[in-house]
Amino acid sequence: MTASNDPLLQPFRLKHLTLKNRVMSTSHEPAYSEDGMPKARYRLYHAEKARGGMALTMTAGSAIVSRDSPAAFGNLQAYRDEIVRWMRELVDACHEHDCKVMIQLTHLGRRTGWNKADWLPVLAPSPVREPAHRAFPKTAEDWDIDRIVADYASAAQRMQQAGLDGIEFEAYGHLLDQFWSPATNARDDEYGGSLDNRLRFSNRVLDAVRKAVGPDFIVGIRMVADEDLASGLGRDEGVEIARRLAAGGKVDFLNIIRGSIETDAALTKVIPITGMRSAPHLDFAGEVRAATKFPVFHAARIQDVATARHAIAEGKLDMVGMTRAHIAEPHIVRKVMAGEEHRIRPCVGATYCLDRIYEGGEALCIHNAATGREATIPHVIARTDGPLKHVVVVGAGPAGLEAARVTAERGHRVTVLEAASQAGGQVRLAAQNPRRKELIGIIDWRVAELERLGVEVRYDTWAEAGDVTGLGPDMVIVATGGLPQNPPLEAGSDLVTSSWDIVSGAVKPDESVLLYDDNGSHAGMTAAEMAGRAGAAVELVTPERFFAPEMGGMNHVPYMKAFHETGVRITINTRLKAVRREGNKLVAVLGSDFAEGFAEERRVDQVVVEHGTLPLDELYFRLKPLSRNRGEVDYERLVAGGEVFPEREADAAFMLLRIGDAVASRNIHAAVYDGIRFGIRI
Repeated sequence: MTASNDPLLQPFRLKHLTLKNRVMSTSHEPAYSEDGMPKARYRLYHAEKARGGMALTMTAGSAIVSRDSPAAFGNLQAYRDEIVRWMRELVDACHEHDCKVMIQLTHLGRRTGWNKADWLPVLAPSPVREPAHRAFPKTAEDWDIDRIVADYASAAQRMQQAGLDGIEFEAYGHLLDQFWSPATNARDDEYGGSLDNRLRFSNRVLDAVRKAVGPDFIVGIRMVADEDLASGLGRDEGVEIARRLAAGGKVDFLNIIRGSIETDAALTKVIPITGMRSAPHLDFAGEVRAATKFPVFHAARIQDVATARHAIAEGKLDMVGMTRAHIAEPHIVRKVMAGEEHRIRPCVGATYCLDRIYEGGEALCIHNAATGREATIPHVIARTDGPLKHVVVVGAGPAGLEAARVTAERGHRVTVLEAASQAGGQVRLAAQNPRRKELIGIIDWRVAELERLGVEVRYDTWAEAGDVTGLGPDMVIVATGGLPQNPPLEAGSDLVTSSWDIVSGAVKPDESVLLYDDNGSHAGMTAAEMAGRAGAAVELVTPERFFAPEMGGMNHVPYMKAFHETGVRITINTRLKAVRREGNKLVAVLGSDFAEGFAEERRVDQVVVEHGTLPLDELYFRLKPLSRNRGEVDYERLVAGGEVFPEREADAAFMLLRIGDAVASRNIHAAVYDGIRFGIRI
């Protein structure tokens, strides 16, 4: 397909604004703000996507219009005049690439906490608590409504002053649609009851904003048209609201959402993760477009170009949001235009990005470590202007493959030695869970890139020191990963089974299983899920007070679904002390960190443990005395920039580095980050 007839690459006219293609990133909050402002990190993140060719980037998710709507996850503060300067810099940076910029404005209503920022009361149409953010809201009074309407208008004026191409209001779990929904609006005044009354607040906001910014400035709304909730806003009323908005002349586009976001479980139906349906609400958005005959935008796990192209070609959408897909690959459109669609780094649905945000961190892609780090890590690797080297990478897991990819892009000759018959390391193990099989895309993409770059990969090669030195390397990168380790036990370490054995299928789950997990990440949870699915009676025991602390809320959902379906029991605040054999059973001795003398026992067929990994580092330590830097890395220069490998033995032949879990038990993102941040310095 050529650019001239590719539906995705056709321009779209929105009022006076021409969008150069049909691809956008919908509003989301990456939590890159500083003091509530979109400063350099925020700007560079959006500018990279603009450079990558998209037509429209929606900033914020959402920018808050009032002081009593404190940031729940790094939200921009649109109620402050200072934001104008920073937004103007962001707009200018994106406009350089003919990428239009809009912002999403909101009052969060009940979707935040009272014990943040200025400790002002959370409010909502009615005192109905949102489970996710846990605040008990007060009922919004007349003076609250008056001032919030004015705040919306003031925030819109600031965005117009900053040169944005338009604004979008959030009516998807936030204050506007909290008035719409029977689940959150039990008022008996002029703002409750009939649909006309429930829309009154939104219409007041739209009227005030139009008065403030004029008729020409683009204003849209991201709206839930069906909460898919028994007590909530139904499809008929939701589509009727869309029709009224479309006919009312106050908005210029609808960005359609289906579902509720008041719990983690509900949120994953709106924003599906790996193992869930692709584009589950695309057809519904198309139905709203057909019913309204109005410009419709939409995003919900549209992670691949084929689906996005279908959405436009079939007339379901006018603009297609590929939001998480652009976190993984900000240059989607550029690669499509260059005929390199096959080289797009895939979004694998891991949702590490959103889980980090909702747990108080910032958005990071599980396998693109440049996203959010554009100031120091490039998305496009430049060729070195120094001498070309022979780089030997030992290990073809995510760390080794990324290091090989980056150093090959730098122009170096790269040889990869891998002990197994396939690349992947622990990612391939994680993908043994059928629900998480998409994770293998992390590996497949890198293997394809290495083939393109002409990197030699030698499989079934258990590398000894002599094998490595015999290749005459200038740089050796040890990425051999780790092996599972047992937790510290007083007795019975020889009686336990590792989570890896269960996940890999090397050991079958027995009839009754106690799974002890003091790591709290995917490995133990996956083992419990797979054992439960295999028919075992599973009790998952952890010493943590917060269950699965390394697991974000969205990834938590499918595990808990599996646990409830298969009867997996969970015991927290309890430590495995020892294991002994009694007849054909194992006895797990449990203790407590909180109560001296507490002890319980479980008689089970199998004890499975998850305690992270120990580095597989024998090769590294054998090579260390032979290397020029003795394996040393200058961390200060690594963080600040510059040469990171100090020269300790000038006569030695090669520099030595170890990365990923060969250093310490971490995660996929840490492995990939190691690979690229060291690779760009070679």
